[in-house]
Amino acid sequence: MIRQFGIKRFGEQPRRGQKYHLRPGVYALLPRNGQLLVTCQLEPGPEIQLPGGGIDPGESPLPALHREVFEETGWSISAPKKLGAFRRYTFMPEYNLWAEKLCHIYVARPVRRLGPPSESLHQALWMDPGAAIKNLGNSGDRSFALRYFANA
Repeated sequence: MIRQFGIKRFGEQPRRGQKYHLRPGVYALLPRNGQLLVTCQLEPGPEIQLPGGGIDPGESPLPALHREVFEETGWSISAPKKLGAFRRYTFMPEYNLWAEKLCHIYVARPVRRLGPPSESLHQALWMDPGAAIKNLGNSGDRSFALRYFANA
């Protein structure tokens, strides 16, 4: 982990000569009743992730957070609070894209399950926070979850 422009970087270093597309995104820690709501992305995974994803052009972060959480979990949320942000450089096979992901992390309250995830390759899972932290697919998500639950 190193700092770049005041934002921590997790994961692999950028590859020399590789062009990266900036992909701002929003992701949520969703604790409820001693559990954490996460999503399992089945392809290209399976991978346990914090629910969230890219902010669409012209979209603001909070509407994107509500949309992404619903798409990946089927849940509505309330009271989002920003915890911070991190960067990671990765290849996104589903988009055939090398991305500099700028990940904005929030904590929010899951309010109500409105239905199944609308993204067919995602499953919503309730996990014990310790198991979720151990199984989250990237070190940035793990770091924010660990810090949040250490202070909860």
